[in-house]
Amino acid sequence: MIDPGRVLLALLAAGQSRRFGEADKLSADLCGTPLALHAVAALASIAFLDRVAIVSATAVDFTAHGYRCIINPAPEAGLSGSVRLAAQAARDVGAAALLIVLADMPCITPVLIAGLLGAAGGPADVIAASDGTRPSPPALFGAARFAELMAANGDAGARALLQTGQHIIAPPGTLIDIDTPDDLAAAEAQPSPIRGAARRSD
Repeated sequence: MIDPGRVLLALLAAGQSRRFGEADKLSADLCGTPLALHAVAALASIAFLDRVAIVSATAVDFTAHGYRCIINPAPEAGLSGSVRLAAQAARDVGAAALLIVLADMPCITPVLIAGLLGAAGGPADVIAASDGTRPSPPALFGAARFAELMAANGDAGARALLQTGQHIIAPPGTLIDIDTPDDLAAAEAQPSPIRGAARRSD
């Protein structure tokens, strides 16, 4: 297990969201709360070493929720740019590990994050959530992996590393991400944890 006080949390919020249309996806209303703030609410009670949001053009004010914002100057280059910035931030503060979370995943829970932290045991760890078929963020990377993350290219981000890591099975529905307006409508119709996250952020 790793103490969250040694972990940098990076919330990736710099995607271009082309499939969502012209609107600011992360500001879109979900159960009365901006989409991105569901993940923020789920992580609020965990005492991380530091919190950063990798951003580009969203109107969501992450600084109001305790995050340092790091601008991704080239979001069109793909997810890897945000991953590199997150790994650099973790290295800069001397973190023992980096937790990467996507801002458009509104159903993550503190229990899932606790499972990732609880499975950590060393600096070379790669621990990812999984739906039982494929690994995905949220994902934890030990400090020995930062150099690999900082060399990531393209839109795959850290996908190859996730494939080789330990996988923690998440409850059904926990790992949904919002890519389109239809995804948002489907999430709106779901019961908790979506609605619980909305209540926590009021």
